[in-house]
This record gives sequence, structure tokens and C-alpha cells, in this order.
Amino acid sequence: MNFGGQEVVYSYQESEIIIVPVPYDETSTWMKGADKGPDAILEASVNLEFYDVETSSEAHLHGINTVVPVSEKESPDKLVKAVYDRVLTLLTEKKFPVIIGGNHTVSIGSFRAFAEYFDNLTILQLDAHADLRQVYEGSEYNHACAMARAREYAPVVQVGIRSMSAEELPFVEDDRIFYSHNLFHDKSQYIKALDKLTRNVYITIDLDVFDPSIMPSTGTPEPGGPSYYELLNFMKDVIRTRNVVGFDVVELCPSHTNKSPDFVAAKIIYQLLSYKFNGPPIPPLRD
Repeated sequence: MNFGGQEVVYSYQESEIIIVPVPYDETSTWMKGADKGPDAILEASVNLEFYDVETSSEAHLHGINTVVPVSEKESPDKLVKAVYDRVLTLLTEKKFPVIIGGNHTVSIGSFRAFAEYFDNLTILQLDAHADLRQVYEGSEYNHACAMARAREYAPVVQVGIRSMSAEELPFVEDDRIFYSHNLFHDKSQYIKALDKLTRNVYITIDLDVFDPSIMPSTGTPEPGGPSYYELLNFMKDVIRTRNVVGFDVVELCPSHTNKSPDFVAAKIIYQLLSYKFNGPPIPPLRD
């Protein structure tokens, strides 16, 4: 299925934006189902309106193509390598990758590819959990280790955090982590987070960053997260002031009885694309 369904049909060659589904859930540690996330997002995306009222733009005119999913499941390290290979290929072809998971393990290969391709890169994490465990359940590629691996490739800024274990504390960088309870009381913390970002930014969005009242369909929901517009306004400022080179959206664990979170995830993806691609598409070069 294509992101946007039959209303948004572009060839790979004419598309600037490439959606990469990664239906992986092998390292999840509580509720399973994140491997169903990509299909749920793609199904919900059919119901989007592709004119964005906030930016008065149609980001899809830049071309959106959904490629064959990365389906490696033999081991976490092989999954990470498969995502790395796919994303690096897209970057060398000058595409704008959007990776949809799957749990947070799928982001690790993407971190490596972007950090190798772009100089002066910061990885911006929007998440309820610090994900700084060095190893968890016998794997350094567990979803609980995602940001420990990210920091091996590039500097990290963490926003929305409200849950971590004591064993993660030695790995916290106090000036680069912005907790939800502080953000709730002091919105200037978002400006401080923005100031920590370098020119090039890759955004990784674990959907449990949002309060469960609007995003209950995650494997590890955590109360106390920011609202939809609060976080979207921050991401808009990031995209407006930095060169966002790609992003991922992970940890949707879809429910059979509540489809609203699936649509929220699809909407977030298209809203970020609208912030990024709100100008006219650049015409292709002609011989």
C-alpha cells in the first residue's frame, strides 16, 4: 500500500520523499504489535486531506513513494544493517527518507546512515523513555537501547522524557535532556532544546512521547506527555530553523477497536512533510 493510497501516486524516480516501512517488533518488551504499525499508518493515510491548511501547501506535489518494506527479522543486528543499507542508498540518491516502524530498534540503522552521510548532524529524540540502556535482554540493539546506540554516531537531544531506569542515569547528559515535567511548567525549555541542535537534524519520534490521551496505541504508554499542538509547534520551529534531513515515526501498536491513533500517526508524518516541503516543487532538470 502507498502512503496516501490512490490519491498520492508517484513513481520512485519523480519522488523526493520516500516512505520506508519497517514492520519489526522482535525486541519489544511489553505489548507486542508494533510490527503492525506500518500497515496501520499506511491504511489510515488514505483518509488524509493532502492540502494542508496550516501551511497552505500540498507537500505531496514533491512526490511521495512508498518502497517495499524492510522485512529482515532473523536478528536485531541484521535488521539494523538492512535499514542502514536501505537508508544510505536513498540518501545517495538525494531522497528524503521517512522511516515508519516497527519499534525503536528500526531507527538504529537509520541513525548510522544519516550520521555517515551528513556532517554536523544532531539526532533529536522525541520520546517518553530515555532509551539509554547499554544492553537490554541480552541485546545492544533492543528498543530500550536505541539512544545509547544513537550517541555512538552523533550528538543527541532528548525531549519529552519522563521515564528511565537508575542504570541509565550515568549516561544522561543533563544539558541535552528535557523532561516532560519541566516542559509542562516552562515552555522556554523548548527554545533551550532548539539551541542545542546543529545545522543538520534527524528526528526520531517514538509515539509514546505524546500523552496517552491522544496516543494510547503504543507498546509502552507513559502518562504526562505533551499535547499534539505543543509538540508539533516545536517540530515546526526545528524545521524552520534547521536543515531536517529525514525522520522516523515508530512504536505505533495499533488497536482493533480504536483507529484514531493510526490516523494521528499518519497526520504527524504528513504535517512534518508539510512544514518541510511547503514551497513549490523544483522542476526536474532537462537536457
